[in-house]
Amino acid sequence: MIVIERHKVNGLTFLEVVKENLMKKTIPTVFFYHGWTNCKETVLVNGYEIAQQNMRAIIPDAIYHGERRDDKPTTDHFEEFPSIVMSSVDEFDIILTHLMKRRPIDSTRIGVTGLSMGGITTCAIMNRYPEVKAADCLMGAPNFHDFIVSIAKKAYGFEELPIDFKAELGKLKAYDLSLTPERVARRHFHFWHGTKDEMVPYQPTFDFYTTQKESNTGINMTFTTTEDGHKVPYSITLEMAAFFARVL
Repeated sequence: MIVIERHKVNGLTFLEVVKENLMKKTIPTVFFYHGWTNCKETVLVNGYEIAQQNMRAIIPDAIYHGERRDDKPTTDHFEEFPSIVMSSVDEFDIILTHLMKRRPIDSTRIGVTGLSMGGITTCAIMNRYPEVKAADCLMGAPNFHDFIVSIAKKAYGFEELPIDFKAELGKLKAYDLSLTPERVARRHFHFWHGTKDEMVPYQPTFDFYTTQKESNTGINMTFTTTEDGHKVPYSITLEMAAFFARVL
């Protein structure tokens, strides 16, 4: 039987999804990050499939989402999208440290994945945490900085971004995997993206993959392309879980 437990540490809420008989066993752990305006409960199917592969799934709420909502709709925090991603990246270590005190976590078999905003978070975590062994980016973007610039220009119609916004963008570069691709460091890294994605463009992610795949650092990168839009098919969820079962 698969069990779902709710946890909270330092105000951070997350779900743990795992087979009951493996709860106290040393097994691989995979973090799954949800998308913009969603919450940890909306991606439970992904946690379930990870658990089905005899791994522990950890599904956090991003700030201003799920149990961490404030008195405003999540959409009112659109301008804080970059900070939301950066917060999730910084909080990864807090949650992992907490888990390692409570569970027999194998620190050599940690995976990270997520969809859309969660895929962007995944790439940023791969940039910041070398201890993560493998990642699967689902319709996300490794080019965090340029992606935020593009959506800001679309949202606000700026030909030239304001100076104060440019200053804020500077913080993103420390999280942007496309600026330091060598940090992939031959780790297993899978991407899925649909060519008809209208929210997060397919081409920049595929270009990142094709460039890095030819280098020593990206030798263990793989990519699945489908004709889907901005929605993860169930078959890709199964592919994600099988990927981690194979490489962790």
